[in-house]
Amino acid sequence: QVQLVESGGGLVQAGGSLRLSCAASGRTFNAMGWFRQAPGKEREFVAAISWSGGRTYYGDSVKGRFTISRDNSKNTVYLQTNSLKPEDTAVYYCAAASTPPAYYYWPYQYDYWGQGTQVTVSS
Repeated sequence: QVQLVESGGGLVQAGGSLRLSCAASGRTFNAMGWFRQAPGKEREFVAAISWSGGRTYYGDSVKGRFTISRDNSKNTVYLQTNSLKPEDTAVYYCAAASTPPAYYYWPYQYDYWGQGTQVTVSS
């Protein structure tokens, strides 16, 4: 059974950091990514990484503050979030693609999704 399990979310003050993790089980994946969704808003692309880790992609709102990485030996992808802002508050979802996405930022390219982890940034 394929599962993606996120962890590492929580409550943090503005300017703080969190490290999100997503552990995959059941199979290995090609690209992996992070998306987020705030109440009343559409799901937003945050970051994605290729199988080798050689290519990374970021949404404009997080460039320079967030870093995505992966450890294929652990079948895990990470999202280091720094300089957090209140507008980063959302549920963060891990996503995994079985084949290389044509567009890493497009959620429909991903086959599996985690249950989400809440990130709340207080001002």
